[in-house]
Amino acid sequence: MKIKTHKLAAKRFKITKKSKILKRHAGQDHFNTRDSGKITRKKRRDTKVSKVYDKTVKTLLNKY
Repeated sequence: MKIKTHKLAAKRFKITKKSKILKRHAGQDHFNTRDSGKITRKKRRDTKVSKVYDKTVKTLLNKY
């Protein structure tokens, strides 16, 4: 039987061509006025997932 993709993980993570895993920055929804401009700008970009979680995320996405 085929292994199914974990849909929650598929919506939150993206794998680049060079197999880096990207995720969105947390806490963008509301209460952003209290953050400094530096933090607000930082939240607009995607961030790289640490290497500790690489294998776990790739297993959920069936990309290993």
